[in-house]
Amino acid sequence: MRYFSHLRPCTTTTHATMLSSILPINSFNFSHKPISLEDSFQSLTHFFTHPSSFPLQQAYSQALDLCASQKALSQGQQLHARFLKTQNSLDSLFLNTKFVHMYGKCGSFLDAEKLFDKMTERTIFTWNAMIGASVSSGRYFEAIQLYKEMRGLGVSLDAFTFPCVLKACGALNERRLGCEIHGFAVKCGYGAFVFVCNALIAMYAKCGDLGGARMLFDSVLVEKEDPVSWNSIISAHVYEGQCFEALSLFRSMQEVGVEINSYTFVSALQACEDPTFIKMGMGIHAVILKSNFITDVYVSNALIAMYAKCGEMEDAERVFKSMLYKDIVSWNTLLSGMVQKDLDSDALNYFRDMQDSGQQPDQVSVLNMIAASGRAGNLLTGMEVHAYAIRNGIDSNMHIGNTLIDMYGKCCCVKYMGNVFEYMSEKDLVSWTTIIAGYAQNECHMEAFNLLRRVHLERMDVDPMMIGSILMACSGLKSEKLIKEIHGYVLKRGLADILMQNAIVNVYGEITLIDYARHVFQSINSKDVVSWTSMITCCVHNGLPIEALELFHSLKKTNIEPDSITLVSVLSAAAALSSLKKGREIHGFLIRKGFFLEGSLANSLVDMYARCGTVENARNIFSYVRQRDLILWTSMINANGMHGCGKDAIDLFNKMTDENVLPDHITFLALLYACSHSGLVVEGKRLFEIMKYEYQLEPWPEHYACLVDLLGRSNSLEEAHHFVKNMPIEPSAEVWCALLGACRIHSNKELGEVVAKKLLQLNTVNSGNYVLVSNTFAADGRWNDVEEVRLRMKGVGLKKKPGCSWIEVENKIHTFMARDKTHPQRDEIYLKLGLLTKVLKEKGGYAAQTKLVFHDVCEEEKTQMLYGHSERLALGYGLLVTPKGTSLRITKNLRICDDCHTFFKIASEVSQRTLVVRDASRFHHFERGLCSCGDFW
Repeated sequence: MRYFSHLRPCTTTTHATMLSSILPINSFNFSHKPISLEDSFQSLTHFFTHPSSFPLQQAYSQALDLCASQKALSQGQQLHARFLKTQNSLDSLFLNTKFVHMYGKCGSFLDAEKLFDKMTERTIFTWNAMIGASVSSGRYFEAIQLYKEMRGLGVSLDAFTFPCVLKACGALNERRLGCEIHGFAVKCGYGAFVFVCNALIAMYAKCGDLGGARMLFDSVLVEKEDPVSWNSIISAHVYEGQCFEALSLFRSMQEVGVEINSYTFVSALQACEDPTFIKMGMGIHAVILKSNFITDVYVSNALIAMYAKCGEMEDAERVFKSMLYKDIVSWNTLLSGMVQKDLDSDALNYFRDMQDSGQQPDQVSVLNMIAASGRAGNLLTGMEVHAYAIRNGIDSNMHIGNTLIDMYGKCCCVKYMGNVFEYMSEKDLVSWTTIIAGYAQNECHMEAFNLLRRVHLERMDVDPMMIGSILMACSGLKSEKLIKEIHGYVLKRGLADILMQNAIVNVYGEITLIDYARHVFQSINSKDVVSWTSMITCCVHNGLPIEALELFHSLKKTNIEPDSITLVSVLSAAAALSSLKKGREIHGFLIRKGFFLEGSLANSLVDMYARCGTVENARNIFSYVRQRDLILWTSMINANGMHGCGKDAIDLFNKMTDENVLPDHITFLALLYACSHSGLVVEGKRLFEIMKYEYQLEPWPEHYACLVDLLGRSNSLEEAHHFVKNMPIEPSAEVWCALLGACRIHSNKELGEVVAKKLLQLNTVNSGNYVLVSNTFAADGRWNDVEEVRLRMKGVGLKKKPGCSWIEVENKIHTFMARDKTHPQRDEIYLKLGLLTKVLKEKGGYAAQTKLVFHDVCEEEKTQMLYGHSERLALGYGLLVTPKGTSLRITKNLRICDDCHTFFKIASEVSQRTLVVRDASRFHHFERGLCSCGDFW
């Protein structure tokens, strides 16, 4: 008898009233406090010590029912072991059937099957119990096979056989078999049973035959007083996505007066999980508040889910906070909603509250929190959740492992990401895809390729998402060979859908294979907006802004509507060309199409207007935007610096910090650039110190180069040189270049010699650096050294970038190279320039500065070379074809030289025009013989 006193306890509890027929009167719990299975089994010992006081068979039966309801498998197995010793005195058929039922309810299908197979005699109850065990374990095919075996053996079915078999048919989408079973149920006289009808409705709905389900509901259930029937048909409509019809049925149910229960409310609220039905959901919420179902945890959970999926997280929180009792589903539903709405910080706070409340997070909670940590970039919290998963033994779960890989990847923690992947005992395609994406996104490109090789060794299928990550790695490696191999693989495996083709266009563009990008783009049969945007972006990034604008013009002729990303790219093309007219056209287009001027679009418009020479328009856009982010502030600071408005740039910075917008490295780079081009030495040095010590931002080489340029331009060469020698990092080529440029401007030959040697020692691959050294030597007449530098350039495959200028006239871009003779109106242009030069000499005192020609030729030839500079040819054409008084806007790919700068100043006064020139460094607004740069450029 001690056997039952050692049964292990189960944490699940039940009420004493459920055991009233089992327990002796003296052991009955009148307090109605929950008692555990341990207590109930201790009481059962009474029946075995005093068998005459209570039928032993009934004691077994009721104990097994308790095990089944509480899913207490261990205790049920111990009961079975005891029963095997005493079965001779008991009805084995009855109790064996009870054991099959218990095993099925406890999820132990194999134990149920083993016992069922041993039974030489079976009743309909035995068969029903085994079919129920199969369905409970998700073994729907076995359930149907059992049903067919019953039919074959001629077993007489009862009404309780049909719901389980019909559920199996619905799960397997076996509508045809379900219809046959429906017919047999009618033949047997069970077709009108309410619970059979409800099972039939659910089966038809899950098999996609909502019409059949509705017909059954409308025709068979004449009374329609059973709430389960209404719940079944409402759930069926929700399952099929017909939410409006589901809500109409809910309203009809109310009108008919059928009793509404918690299942009804849950189904109705599920129908409202779309913003379209949010008002209806709020109405149902009001009905719930008036009823006694507001305290029902299932109804409250459905309310939280409804509000969360409609994006109303404040209402979801309000419901959650009002709940007296919260189960794991309550917490998980709220957490999932917050994660889906990117409220990652709030989700992490609630996760901590969940733990503090004593509710133990489960796998769903952990998955949500790992995802939230990754998206928030919160590595510490992610690691804490990971530790929790390890302590609770759920870290080996494949879904948790995949989410951990993603989290560590997003937090740039590559080592831990790799460790999680290697630790996983089971990996699926998502695991491999996620780890490859993590390596590619963290610039571990070769690791991504190595994993792809392992995927092939594992003989797994490579999916498009994995190829997308590999394409990212190809872009990072700038490997022409690898991208072509991947492209060939995609074509060979038939993976070249439109998403993949768009990605390939992008990568070819990023590694400057523009012809290949163009070929893939042209091969796409049904181009979408991403296809067009990818090709436009490729052209912009590869210095083909005219082609980008032509593509945009072609796009507008299609039925495809450009999106904001397309417009950002095409605005960049207009900005690159300084094409104000094109930029204004695009601005007008986005206004007509109803785009909001915010985010990246506002930033691009500010940048476009600034780079097209109209800083006032840039300021107007900036003032119009209400929600200004750091990028917009930085764009406007840069716009002012580009146009020589250094003090305005600093004022903007002060306003930005007053609005609690924190600057970053790019912001300070724009500020130092503005100071450099406005001669604000004191302010520039102060901003450099603020950056380092107030904002704790370690300067980049570009920041050092800017400060050296600022000091050099102001002729503080010794201070600049001292600053360079004491830099905490090795001076880059840009730093030495800035100092050498200042030495040449201020004719400091001695320091220039030292800096030139330093620059040559770096073996830079920038042709501009060699040209600057060559020009420094040429200014001193050191032609042998000039020749040596040019030979060195040639040896490393570098060429001097030719000067090029362009001007927009009547919506067309006219381009000129130095001493260009290709323009159709070249003779008229040179004649116009000759006459202008003569006037400038006579009226403005212009004299060619031949010392700026760094070629070993005669003075006359040097003069002619100056006269043929590309910006002068563009000016000549503009003066030739535009009316008097028209402002001219010219763009040059290199810095304007001293001689042309002087030429344009005098020309602006003589021609009485405003001449705007954008060179490689900044804008020059020439007006009435003066330049906006104040000759500090």
